[in-house]
Amino acid sequence: MKISRAEITSAVSAPTGSKATAVAASAEQELRGAEILVRALQAEGVRYIWGYPGGAVLHIYDAFYKQDTIRHILVRHEQAAVHAADGYARATGDVGVALVTSGPGVTNAVTGIATAYMDSIPMVIVTGQVPTHAIGMDAFQECDAVGITRPVVKHNFLVKDTRELAETMKKAFHIARSGRPGPVVVDIPKDVSFRKVHYSGYPSSLEMRSYNPVRKGHGGQIRKALQLLLAAKRPYIYTGGGVILSNASAELRTLVDMLGYPCTNTLMGLGAYPASDRKFLGMLGMHGTVEANNAMQHCDVLLAVGARFDDRVIGNPKHFAQNERKIIHIDIDPSSISKRVKVDIPIVGDVKEVLSEMIMMIREGVLKPDLQALTSWWDSIETWRKRDCLKYDHGKNGVIKPQHVIETIWNMTKNADAYITSDVGQHQMWAAQYYRFDEPRRWINSGGLGTMGVGIPYAMGIKMARPDSEVFCITGDGSVQMCIQELSTCLQYNTPIKIVSLNNRYLGMVRQWQEVEYEGRYSHSYMDALPNFVKLAEAYGHVGMLIERSQDVEPALHEARKLKDRTVFMDFRTDPTENVFPMVKAGNGITEMLLGSEDL
Repeated sequence: MKISRAEITSAVSAPTGSKATAVAASAEQELRGAEILVRALQAEGVRYIWGYPGGAVLHIYDAFYKQDTIRHILVRHEQAAVHAADGYARATGDVGVALVTSGPGVTNAVTGIATAYMDSIPMVIVTGQVPTHAIGMDAFQECDAVGITRPVVKHNFLVKDTRELAETMKKAFHIARSGRPGPVVVDIPKDVSFRKVHYSGYPSSLEMRSYNPVRKGHGGQIRKALQLLLAAKRPYIYTGGGVILSNASAELRTLVDMLGYPCTNTLMGLGAYPASDRKFLGMLGMHGTVEANNAMQHCDVLLAVGARFDDRVIGNPKHFAQNERKIIHIDIDPSSISKRVKVDIPIVGDVKEVLSEMIMMIREGVLKPDLQALTSWWDSIETWRKRDCLKYDHGKNGVIKPQHVIETIWNMTKNADAYITSDVGQHQMWAAQYYRFDEPRRWINSGGLGTMGVGIPYAMGIKMARPDSEVFCITGDGSVQMCIQELSTCLQYNTPIKIVSLNNRYLGMVRQWQEVEYEGRYSHSYMDALPNFVKLAEAYGHVGMLIERSQDVEPALHEARKLKDRTVFMDFRTDPTENVFPMVKAGNGITEMLLGSEDL
């Protein structure tokens, strides 16, 4: 039975009431579990699903064959399916959906699930399972999907009764997108997907007594926070990925502009406040700017918004605690507050709601910032800013500096509709430092888990969501090989992305740490047998470019951008000795920065 778009539109827009009448157009039907799953995804507005078929999910794939409202993207590896759905979710704010089979399908997906979990990305991953009667019997391609994924999901379900499938999917999407977002796994045995049951429609509402995340912040706590913030002599606003996940960039910009306070973003928060604004001090942390890190250490009142004080941001907690400061922390997840750093005023709630309340109270109140103290504080910040810590040697004899490649891309695309994905390593940090993000959800990378190989799948997912936008994947010769088979997917589904490989023939960040911490003992960080990336790209049906001189960087990028309908792999042969600075060594405080090779 083919499910048409008209039927879905009618079903989803039907009058709501009890669960039995939630989708009137679906009433009084006998459907297989696989068909109920498809109906659930359609009711949730899912447009794309990334996956890879196998025995345990063949009934589900058969149900997908009979509908035309959801487009399935066949990847070449299950890890890439989850990464692509993850990239889609990061760029759009919608729930990303992936589908994998049992056994190795699930285990291959775990890296992608953990990546999304660490960065709080809303996702639903449907996994196949052996028939219910075979669970626990070491059946072919059986594994305990619920047990394996439990540490890296917000929640997971094993559906043993087809009659519970619709409600389970409703719960999965609700949990994934509400509160602190995260991935949810729904494990479906093969017989559950095959069995026919009476289907009365997809639930229109949901009650979960055990799960009710707080959205509205406590008014008294917000007032206390504002009194402290407005009385500050050296205030600082530190923001993370929670601002972007909450779609609170506009509220953050309003607050910062009203107060005139300095602002910084974490790696995951870049774009929440425009990098082109003078009040933005750059990214902070291990590879943050001098001004951002010094302000973090020397402020007297710190407003932390949707950030978690992780080890790469504050460095050594003992060093961070040396300077006394008052800390206000806004986060939707109460377990993240005072987890690593004790705070003075906790505010549990949705970032967008809390910031809106703050803005309203400031407008209605009589307290204003101390302008004299703020001027003095800005004088100190400008002194730190004059260090120009991101200045770099542009090289001689035509050698390509990786920072130059990133700056060139930024200059070309700063006024364009562009998205930047990255893999993990030196190139990721250079992209974060030298591409000045002015808008949220334009910088897509793996922050918490630091997963190599995400760049191309992220770019594919974004290109499906934003086909008219330019999508650049900034990668390295190590990371790009981890999911390079997805170049085949790019061709099949016509997702013309631009791959910028900063090829230094090393696992660059590993080599840098070995230089700094291990006296230059480069153990297994040099790539001895790299492929010819140009020929490899061409073998996959794409355009390959080799760029070896600095003067050819801009012309090559211009040429690649002209090829709007082609995926282009640009192999930039960069200086293999270049390091990411500033840098904070492990165990040091955030103001104990190495600013260049002369500090090594």
